[in-house]
Amino acid sequence: MSIPHALITCAGRGERMRPLTDHTPKPLLEVKGKPLVVWHLEALARAGVREVVINTAWLEEQFPAALGDGAHWGLRIRYSMEGREHGGALETAGAIATALPLLASHPDQPFWYVSGDVYVPGFEFPQTALQRFEAQPERLAHLWLAPNAPHHPQGDFGIDADGLATSRAAGFAGPCLTWSSLGLMRAGLVEGLRPGQREALRPRFEAAIAARRVSAERLATPWVDVGTPARLAELNPA
Repeated sequence: MSIPHALITCAGRGERMRPLTDHTPKPLLEVKGKPLVVWHLEALARAGVREVVINTAWLEEQFPAALGDGAHWGLRIRYSMEGREHGGALETAGAIATALPLLASHPDQPFWYVSGDVYVPGFEFPQTALQRFEAQPERLAHLWLAPNAPHHPQGDFGIDADGLATSRAAGFAGPCLTWSSLGLMRAGLVEGLRPGQREALRPRFEAAIAARRVSAERLATPWVDVGTPARLAELNPA
C-alpha cells in the first residue's frame, strides 16, 4: 500500500463567518485552542501521511506564517497559492486540478481530501478505507456522508445497496446525507480540467456517480460544518 498525499482546501473567503474572517482565514480560526486546519494536520500525521498540500487564496500569506513547512507535525506542507498564481480561489474542482502535480505522480494514485473548515475530531483517515480504495482503481472517489444538519436538511447524496454513492439527479428517491467534505479521490475525477481553471466539484461528482464510479459510507464520528460565528461559538463555549 502506498502512502498517499492529502489536500486540505483552505482558499475560501468565508462570507458567512464574517466579521471573523475579515482578518483571519476560516481554517485558521481556533476550535478548542487550536486552528481548525491543525486538527486535520494532526490526524493526517497520525495516519502516516507525510505530504500535505494546502490550497489558499483569501489572506493566503497567513497560512505559511502560521503553519510553516509542516515539520512541527512531521509533515511536509506545500502550498497551492491560487490568489498569487491565479488571481483568486478556483472552487473545489479547480483547486484539485491545480494541485494535482503536487498530489499524485500517476492518475491512479489516490489522495485524501478534506475541507479546512470542518471539525471532525474523531476521524483518523482509516487505512482500511484506503486499502479498499486502492484495490478498486475504477473508483474516482470515496465519500464519507454525515447526518443532515438543520441548515442543510435536504442532504447531498445517498448510498445504494452496493455501497455506491447516488443522488437525486441519478434518480435516487431515498433519504440523502450530507457530504462531510472528507474523501479519497483520484485524478480522473477532474480529468480534462486545466490547472488554474475555475470549476465547482458537484457536477464532477454527479457525472462520476452516474457512471457508478463513486462509493460512499456513513461517517461514524461527530462532524460540524463550522460555517457561521454561531456554530463556532457552540464549539467554544465561554
